[in-house]
Amino acid sequence: MSETRTAIVTGAARGIGAATARKLAENGLAVAVLDLEESAGAPVVADIEAAGGRALAVGVDVSDEASVDAAVQRVADELGAPTVLVNNAGITRDNLLFKMTVTDWDAVMGVHLRGSFLMSRAAQKYMTEAKWGRIVNLSSTSALGNRGQANYSAAKAGLQGFTKTLAIELGRFGVTVNAIAPGFIETEMTRATAERLGISFEQFADGLAKEIPVGRVGQPADIAETVAFLVGDGAGFISGQVLYVAGGPTD
Repeated sequence: MSETRTAIVTGAARGIGAATARKLAENGLAVAVLDLEESAGAPVVADIEAAGGRALAVGVDVSDEASVDAAVQRVADELGAPTVLVNNAGITRDNLLFKMTVTDWDAVMGVHLRGSFLMSRAAQKYMTEAKWGRIVNLSSTSALGNRGQANYSAAKAGLQGFTKTLAIELGRFGVTVNAIAPGFIETEMTRATAERLGISFEQFADGLAKEIPVGRVGQPADIAETVAFLVGDGAGFISGQVLYVAGGPTD
């Protein structure tokens, strides 16, 4: 890289997003740490700066058009034109179909699908101007179907179609677009799932690990390493792909 590239990672205050932000900074990118509250991203920014990197915490509601446009403009002004975007922000509102409310459905669609659309639309102009860019969308193995997650599964499957379409549209500008579909990853979100089920996370993870060919659950670093590969120069001929990172084959 002749000059420092700027990456935006959404939902970057914790879990997969935080690990990804740290990894990209370690690889020499300036990183915008976006989350709903700017203050939530401050510890990640502090870690990156302590290691000698450049980072900026920005508060954004990815489901709100004005908020997204303002956040991306601020990143461009303060860190540099963003040519890497990782759409990681996500929420869950799990319930069986007959119990799922319209609010549950809309909230999940708003963050995952609308959010990825708004962020990608705002960032792509910097990528097309630079004739180089990378977009990575976080899907999930839940895209294949998962009980109690009609909203989440539909959103994650939708992201895969979104990814493939953007790859077709943006490829001529030197922009690749790919999706990563993690399996079970140990994060605050999955720990909360165990809590809702009334069991310890250790019991929860051990039970799942027995079903995973590599014999363990995933860690945020597993996904961060995959993102780092896809946004690198070496992955320039990979686009429109969905990479399942789940410790074994998926259906």
